[in-house]
Amino acid sequence: MTKFIFVTGGVVSGLGKGIVAASLGRLLKARGYKVTSQKLDPYINVDPGTMSPYQHGEVFVTEDGCETDLDLGHYERFIDENLHVYSNLTTGKVYWEVLNRERDGGYLGETVQVIPHITNEIKNFIYKAGEHSDADIVITEIGGTVGDIESLPFLESIRQVAMEKGRENCVYIHVTLVPYLHCSGEYKTKPTQHSVKELQSYGITPDIIVARSETPLNQELLHKIASSCNVQDHCVIANHNLDSLYKVVPMLEKQGLASTILNKLHLEDHSPDLEDWTQLLSNIEQCRETVEIGLIGKYVQLHDAYLSVVESLNHGGFANHVHVNIHWIDSESLEDGHLESLEGLDGILIPGGFGHRGIEGKIQAATYARVNNIPYLGICLGMQIASIAFARSVLGYEDANSSEFDAQTKHAIIDFMEDQRTISKKGGTMRLGAYPCYIKDGSKLMEIYGQDLVMERHRHRYEFNNAYRQAFEENGMTIGGTNKEDTLVESVEIKDHPYYIGVQFHPEFKSRPNRPHPLFQTFIQAAKEKHRQ
Repeated sequence: MTKFIFVTGGVVSGLGKGIVAASLGRLLKARGYKVTSQKLDPYINVDPGTMSPYQHGEVFVTEDGCETDLDLGHYERFIDENLHVYSNLTTGKVYWEVLNRERDGGYLGETVQVIPHITNEIKNFIYKAGEHSDADIVITEIGGTVGDIESLPFLESIRQVAMEKGRENCVYIHVTLVPYLHCSGEYKTKPTQHSVKELQSYGITPDIIVARSETPLNQELLHKIASSCNVQDHCVIANHNLDSLYKVVPMLEKQGLASTILNKLHLEDHSPDLEDWTQLLSNIEQCRETVEIGLIGKYVQLHDAYLSVVESLNHGGFANHVHVNIHWIDSESLEDGHLESLEGLDGILIPGGFGHRGIEGKIQAATYARVNNIPYLGICLGMQIASIAFARSVLGYEDANSSEFDAQTKHAIIDFMEDQRTISKKGGTMRLGAYPCYIKDGSKLMEIYGQDLVMERHRHRYEFNNAYRQAFEENGMTIGGTNKEDTLVESVEIKDHPYYIGVQFHPEFKSRPNRPHPLFQTFIQAAKEKHRQ
């Protein structure tokens, strides 16, 4: 029988429930169990695909084309499993399904209510996650904070799961804040006590409490939390700030989190195989040199907007034994021609994005990298920017642009995909998910991947305009990869440059801490060589 672990949060949001869930998934997988993860989000959007990064950070894309919460990126990176359509659910998606079924007569005239119809929909989604992946254990994180009005149907649903599947097949983990009061010089456990009391009022008694704090908590405090919240001492897990989120895995293992949970689920506690994770941490400790990478974007004040890119840069750094120092550069600051912030960089990366704001600054950065032989990696929009910059400065098309930013340009280097021209709805209508990329012989991309066919994840609506392919290739920018029919450009590159590559897909979604994506590993390697020069 599939087992279920539910992770809730209390006191404040942003405590790292996702990291706890992801780390636990790694520990259980290291013991030989097949694990899948999912996030239940209480907001009413159907998915985060149309949400501003200022509101919700990056949108993570799964292999099967779902636009999801950024926590799924943590899950994939930690448990090293591709997630799927049953890995992210929102209140909006729940009501969408229920209301459509009601309109189709699916409830046979019943009065549709939160209980049982909404809660049944949520429970079915939880169960399908396990069935779809044939998982031994499903780890489900509930977004938001206990006490939020919009979270109530999700809490009621996970309470019912224990009734239906048996309490011995469910474990509830509650992550809470233990704040430090500088005025009195002590940690306070009262917020945790109140949060647990709130959770209990909904019929859920936590089995495990994860106490989040700035620094390590002493045993006296942990015992106080245990006795006040009706759990055993070994069921209170301390989770303090660390200099690397990947160190959370051994910290939780040392405190016996996975063993305690397996005992409660009546599963055998095998000896964990964490050799690859230990090697990862060793690689992190061996990072002696530093490379300076400029990340050019318009959401640089909110680092979560580029979370997977940042982690992938770090993965590349681990593999090359270098620390990656990211310079967060607002692309709008480059538009007046003041490029001082680009000086001294060992590499420049332009990530994906939408909208015209800051575009001219990104074009300046792409040109600067090309002219000054600075390693450059362009992702999605970053590839399009590199193409526009090349068309302007090398081909002489001064008005070269994307039709996304200038519908009147005479040289639309980037234009709508044909099947996108008549689409009016924004949500879920882009080219999403994994598509094949056929790599050209002799290309830099072939050298990087070492194979002629890869599957990479996409999230875009515009493409390289094939009308300009010949002019580009004749003047030094070559096409490194395309789709099978050779009609969609997947990558561009400059051969006589140390490293200048743009890809239409999002390699950051497939990078893993102990298995970095080849593009990030080689980009950081090129930056390391540049730094040494």
